[in-house]
Amino acid sequence: MKKFMVCFIAVLMSGVTAFAANDEREEDRVKDAGVVLKEILNIPDDIPQDLLDKAECLVILPSVKKGAFGIGGSYGRGVMICRSGEHYKGKWGAPALYALEGLSIGFQLGGQATDFVLLVMNPKGANSLLYSKVKLGADASAAAGPKGRTAEGATDIVMNAEILSYSRNKGLFAGVSLEGSTLRSDGSANEKLYGKKLTAKEIIRGGRVGIPACAHPLVSLLDSKTPTNKSDPKSLE
Repeated sequence: MKKFMVCFIAVLMSGVTAFAANDEREEDRVKDAGVVLKEILNIPDDIPQDLLDKAECLVILPSVKKGAFGIGGSYGRGVMICRSGEHYKGKWGAPALYALEGLSIGFQLGGQATDFVLLVMNPKGANSLLYSKVKLGADASAAAGPKGRTAEGATDIVMNAEILSYSRNKGLFAGVSLEGSTLRSDGSANEKLYGKKLTAKEIIRGGRVGIPACAHPLVSLLDSKTPTNKSDPKSLE
């Protein structure tokens, strides 16, 4: 009986340790997203401020790598974070964990780990990501984002896109097309981070959770860099 109890406690403790390790990994994903965004926003020729100010949500994916789930394939993990409020007019809220998958990414990256930042430019694009798995270019219109201090002179395709995407690879920063790739909520990771089963919509729009400590640097950065949604009010209703 004593041996049984010792084994039982050992198994229980190993399970707790494994859960804690998994939870720590999810927290690291959120922290890494904050670091990546801070570095990208400090690049002189970075995301135009007027586009950042009009974004309802951001998806930040640190270190997407080629070949993670097959030849020529790619798989990346990161976060989606949105402005709060019914019409995305409030402060930035709690993040949900997301995954990016797609064959086209591997071809573009050439085998190198790449950071991605995606700007979700209207409620339609945000709702698409919150409700289901989305194929970029099919379920949601996507385009490579322009660089510079402002988006003046950007094409109509870029300005009308629901999602604008940027990449950073080997110190180079550029707009990049992710058409054909898919974005989805990472349900198991969200459960580990928040300690209960939640949909991305419940996290981001439902107010079901507070902002975790690991996300405070990311949220503070966004509240500082783009505190107000400057989209046309009619486009948000």
